[in-house]
Amino acid sequence: MKYQKIKNVEKPLSKIIFGCAIPVMIQGEDADELLDEVYAQGITTFDTAENYGLSEASLGHWLKNRGNREKVVIISKGCHPYDGRDRVTPEDLKHDIEQSFERLGTDYIDIYLMHRDNPMVDPGPMVEILNEYHKAGRIGAFGGSNWTHQRIAEANAYASKYGLVPFTVSSPNFGLCNQIDDPWGGGPGCVTISGPANEEARAWYRDNHIPVLAYSSLGRGMFAGIVKSNDIEGAKKILDPFAVKGYCYPENFERLARAEQLAAEKNCSVPQIALAWIMNQDFEVFPLVSAKKASRIVSNVQALDITLTKDEAEWLDLRRDRR
Repeated sequence: MKYQKIKNVEKPLSKIIFGCAIPVMIQGEDADELLDEVYAQGITTFDTAENYGLSEASLGHWLKNRGNREKVVIISKGCHPYDGRDRVTPEDLKHDIEQSFERLGTDYIDIYLMHRDNPMVDPGPMVEILNEYHKAGRIGAFGGSNWTHQRIAEANAYASKYGLVPFTVSSPNFGLCNQIDDPWGGGPGCVTISGPANEEARAWYRDNHIPVLAYSSLGRGMFAGIVKSNDIEGAKKILDPFAVKGYCYPENFERLARAEQLAAEKNCSVPQIALAWIMNQDFEVFPLVSAKKASRIVSNVQALDITLTKDEAEWLDLRRDRR
């Protein structure tokens, strides 16, 4: 497993991050054995959120039982809207951070993200609160999930003006499977940096050296090896409605077909190709991967050993024909 340091986080992050928004953890059930298997593969970074049901509590149960809090990196998120009410407010941010401490059974969180944004809200007060927790040693790095790079720049301009710590990490959608529509809808919604329309955003991350924690890195299952590129209707029956709304479009089935072809040539799997594509970018990106079975994680980790040429990466992303 490869490990990398990011600013304001004392421990290195594993290159692949485990996403804890899975049924067993959302329901607050005992996921200790699964998390043991994930950890055994060298994955030491775990992503959860205040609105992932009881996922934080399930992760906290494992941390307490294994006594390994100091060996792992925890990412959590807050300020997700509920019932149409925007929650990008100082009061909601404080509430969600404190609630996460309680659920996780820890007094600090390595990386804290604001799960959604409200472009009409001045980011200054939110930056102030995140700095208060950072100064107190309660959170390490902080940033936004589903914040555009323009809004992050706005928040960081405020931090610079007042001598505060800026956003140093971001978690938008990113992957070979392009997010065409907002899977969930509502409010400011989801932010993706995938596809040809978002080259400017990717260049901004590269130029500003801000690492990306890429959620739905396998297209919410579309590139997980469970659907076939020549069976669009079958895919719509297998994938959940959010994946269908966000990813089931002709251009992604063409990308999937190319991933299938390259996987056959390299004697590996489609998800391994898709993850290798993410990790062969020219900016720092960590794919978030969820799995209900440990065997899938074992397979996914093998993507770290796959190197794609620039030509292969561009061909997979429909940027050119294959030479």
